[in-house]
Amino acid sequence: MIQKESEKNKDFFEMVLEVAKLIPHGRVTSYGSIALYLGAKRSSRMVGWAMNSSHKVPGIPAHRVVNRVGLLTGKMHFGDPEQIANLLRAEGIDVIGDQIQNFQEHFWNPSEELHL
Repeated sequence: MIQKESEKNKDFFEMVLEVAKLIPHGRVTSYGSIALYLGAKRSSRMVGWAMNSSHKVPGIPAHRVVNRVGLLTGKMHFGDPEQIANLLRAEGIDVIGDQIQNFQEHFWNPSEELHL
């Protein structure tokens, strides 16, 4: 049976959310790193869409997923524009002007940390 495109996207979104749940407290990852881990190297935008929908699912630390250089590009999806920065600060991550400071120090790479 051929899977409809929307069903494929739903499955991909679910896989994204499962990876996001594994990001440790005090660490961050990028949309692209999640996409690469899932074998969809060019699907970072799809990861972003999945993260946008994650606010309907309890237990997803969406604030820990940022762009490839540590910018808080998804902050508009949190209601309060400062919420993502405040959540990261509460985990010990310094954020100045929507930029995570010492990004590489806090970066969590699922391809290195998780095994398929």
